[in-house]
Amino acid sequence: MSQFSKLTISTTCAGIGIIVGRFYERNNVQHTDLFSVKQEENSLTAIKHFKDNDTKKSLISETVRSFLPVSTVYAATQISRPPNRLQEILTFGVPSFDPLRPFENHVVLYDRRNKVPHWVFEHLKKEYVEKNDSVNRKTSEFTEDAAVHPYFRSTNADYKRSGYDRGHMAAASNHRHSQNAMDDTFCLTNIAPQVGKGFNRDIWNDLEKYVRALARKYRNVYVCTGPLYLPRLEADGKLYVKYEVIGKNNVSVPTHFFKVVVIENDKGEFEMNSFVIPNQSFPENTPLKNFLVPVETIERASGFLLFDGVPKNRLRAINGKKT
Repeated sequence: MSQFSKLTISTTCAGIGIIVGRFYERNNVQHTDLFSVKQEENSLTAIKHFKDNDTKKSLISETVRSFLPVSTVYAATQISRPPNRLQEILTFGVPSFDPLRPFENHVVLYDRRNKVPHWVFEHLKKEYVEKNDSVNRKTSEFTEDAAVHPYFRSTNADYKRSGYDRGHMAAASNHRHSQNAMDDTFCLTNIAPQVGKGFNRDIWNDLEKYVRALARKYRNVYVCTGPLYLPRLEADGKLYVKYEVIGKNNVSVPTHFFKVVVIENDKGEFEMNSFVIPNQSFPENTPLKNFLVPVETIERASGFLLFDGVPKNRLRAINGKKT
């Protein structure tokens, strides 16, 4: 490309930025850049700074907004203003944050340090979980997530001969309405190492079947699933968080897994059930009720507030107990 062409493109881009910025200032509205979810640009600190300068409340939920990158449109509005201190500090970029990965029928917040999800969200309805002859699980294959930087990916080789199953957070059979949706669940960003016999193939599978039974019965079922790394009391009387890592990429093996299920009935009323199960083998037919815990326990351990947007005045029961 000639120097003239580069100059033309550069000038055009700058002009567009200035026009968009002026439009923002004149109409006093907030723009959120939904066209570029570049995982290398996320910054909760910068987002908070920019959000504090907004004069109108965003229509995007705070949970989703907190994981979106700093708006490049908002940045364009600053062209005609002197740089502030935050911009000077972050002149050469912001260390990247964990990416939010949307798929066809589930959403993953991926933990690049541990190479497993932080959490996976699903919205299930009867038609998503019913048997569908046009969708074949046998054709689905576990695949690396090409959207994740190679430094932070898990691979099939990490699991090979590790002694652990590739355990789904969003269960494959929750997404029978399309082949693509089922295939998405085999992406390794939806997977974590799970004990096979007695856990992934048994108690965890029982929990997944329970969720599908709810989806067949109720109007809407919302599910959040993820790993936990819980402390254990050692012989010296101190608490330690210890967990195994597998493969050359050091994929973390969670000590426990959680699943929080919110059910909405035809009256618009809600119930919540929250489970934590140790990542270990259990005897066949172990009751799921043994693993019910207060959702606050999961929130404190995971560092995430879960389903805090559920209307409290319409929440009728938690873990089978009326509220």
